[in-house]
Amino acid sequence: MRKVYIDYNATTPVRDEVKKAIINDLEIFGNASSMHSSGRLARSKIEKARSEIAALIHAKTESIIFTSGGSEANNMVFNSMHKIIDSNDFQNRDVILTTAIEHPCVLNSALNLKASGYKVNVLPVDEYGKLKIDELEKALNDKTLFVSVMAANNEIGTVQDIKKIAALVKNAGAFIHTDAVQAAGKIPLNAEDLGVDYLTVSAHKIYGPKGVGALYVKKGAPVFPMVHGGHQEEGLRAGTYNNTGIFGFGEAARLAAEEVQKYGKEITPLRDKLKNKLSEKIPNIKINGHTADVLPNTLNVSFPGAEGEAILLSMDMEGIEASTGSACASGNLEPSHVLMAAGLGPEMAHGSIRFSLGWGITETDIDYIIDVLPPIIARLRAMSTF
Repeated sequence: MRKVYIDYNATTPVRDEVKKAIINDLEIFGNASSMHSSGRLARSKIEKARSEIAALIHAKTESIIFTSGGSEANNMVFNSMHKIIDSNDFQNRDVILTTAIEHPCVLNSALNLKASGYKVNVLPVDEYGKLKIDELEKALNDKTLFVSVMAANNEIGTVQDIKKIAALVKNAGAFIHTDAVQAAGKIPLNAEDLGVDYLTVSAHKIYGPKGVGALYVKKGAPVFPMVHGGHQEEGLRAGTYNNTGIFGFGEAARLAAEEVQKYGKEITPLRDKLKNKLSEKIPNIKINGHTADVLPNTLNVSFPGAEGEAILLSMDMEGIEASTGSACASGNLEPSHVLMAAGLGPEMAHGSIRFSLGWGITETDIDYIIDVLPPIIARLRAMSTF
């Protein structure tokens, strides 16, 4: 059977160049905390990877902290906010702001702070998934401690104006974090220019290995460890270094930095062809997300009258691997919180599919989806009582 993987926002395959880098360095087994030659060699490779990740987001090398992934990095930031409240400088600030379309690891971290007595305000977005700036301005005051807004949404691809948001937040004297896991490698990022205090990236979204990520921390921004133990990462993240994961992350970051402009130029036309042809061939569909401020690889489509999980499984039988906008596939019957926040009703949200493209997708693959999907939707609509 023909196989078309078009779920790159969920995870990416490890690139051949990254595999080669990992395999070449498998013999570098030394503990990077050891002082002998094997340890020093491992440490030098880890620091090289750190510099490559810093270069991807145009940050200083010393501002990068390795983690086990994006979720740990995001939790580390929220955990740090929980600890600085005892400082005299911040004891009167207890308000946390975030948006209604954040990744669950951010929303649940915010809820964890709420359970500890913080006031959490979840800000609304417009119909395109853009944070309502006027609502942010109204919410910011001298009680605000921390704001977290994702750089680009994983479901609909909408890109936020983080630089503008950060300027408003800093003017209010609060700290600003952006989850850039989906944005890194797809659009240019400059942590210093954005003006954020914290920024999160993850290897497996940029064709690197799973189980390794990084947190950017601006100089002077407070940060506290979640994992206590040894001295690794300046005492901020204890545990023996994941040599191979970090080496692979560094190579993936190097390639992503080199190719970010090429990525947009080559992936966007394929995404647009899929969008335009599906709109031509399938009546009564809705494209979700922003029309211009959107990741070059992401297309979220609602198919009224057809249930998302049924579409997903039908496509899978034809070798097309995508993602449903509903969380049904993970055993949760609730509709996508992102689409609901953007104003879609439950039926429309349940009938949505996310196509996320990446390196390896060809025009032939797009043509195959365009041929296969219309009869699937027609068949499911004919069976539907909606």
